Amino acid sequence: MAIIRRTGLFLLINFLVITMLSIILGLLGLRMDDVSFIVGFCALIGFGGSFFSLWISKAIAKSRYKVKLIDPNTASPRELFIYNVVHRMAEENGIRMPEVGVFKAPSPNAFATGPTKNKALIAFSNSILSSLSEDELAAVAGHEMSHILQGDMVTMSLIMGVVNTFVLALARILAMVLDSALRDNKGRGGLGYFGYRAVVILLQNVLFLLANIPIAAYSRFREYRADAGAAKMVSPQAMIAALRAIDVSAPAATQQVAEADMAMIHNKRKVSIYSTHPSIEDRVKALERMLIR
Repeated sequence: MAIIRRTGLFLLINFLVITMLSIILGLLGLRMDDVSFIVGFCALIGFGGSFFSLWISKAIAKSRYKVKLIDPNTASPRELFIYNVVHRMAEENGIRMPEVGVFKAPSPNAFATGPTKNKALIAFSNSILSSLSEDELAAVAGHEMSHILQGDMVTMSLIMGVVNTFVLALARILAMVLDSALRDNKGRGGLGYFGYRAVVILLQNVLFLLANIPIAAYSRFREYRADAGAAKMVSPQAMIAALRAIDVSAPAATQQVAEADMAMIHNKRKVSIYSTHPSIEDRVKALERMLIR
């Protein structure tokens, strides 16, 4: 079912992007031949960059956050507990055991990353291991395991591939139209080489800023979904308690996100259209509704 949902989401976004591009091209009076190379080239860059980032995400996360993989033979009691929890969840859901690691951070945090369900990493900050109870830690593990089981890393890469293609292509198409509009009947004038490049960069920045709004909205949605997954694996009460413990334990001055789309840390400030996570208050309310059902 996860594959069906992921594919359906990708096809829907792809359809909307292609439709929008077709409308824009029609309004501008451009022939498809004029932009076919641009779109194809941008798609190659957009999807290639997105999936390359996904493929190396685990190695980058290990290096950036100096993640120490847990060895069950030498692990501390807390490390062994969380290792066994992840192992049990992986077995119950029929996937290969993710690598489980610990990284140093002053804030309670955790993230999951990796190119596939069977090549994933779940990492916990040393502060989250020391500040949460075992039930709360199990809920956090369930949240991150839900991200893996639901294929959130791949889904986000698909979305980013489409967005990258759309932004890169549209910026160049609009710059090309502007350059053509500034030329006289003899083809003189226009933006010039450097002017064209400057306009493309400006348009890319603006379009990426706008594209981040729906991306952030989807990211917030998947956090609710991962919370629900953790509630089913452990319990809604445990996930609620974990969120509240994180909210209390996280120092306001050091709320650092370990992995932008996977971290458990959240700002206490009002959620904006660019927030990748809902507020803890909203997440708790969503979990409380599960208890009423």
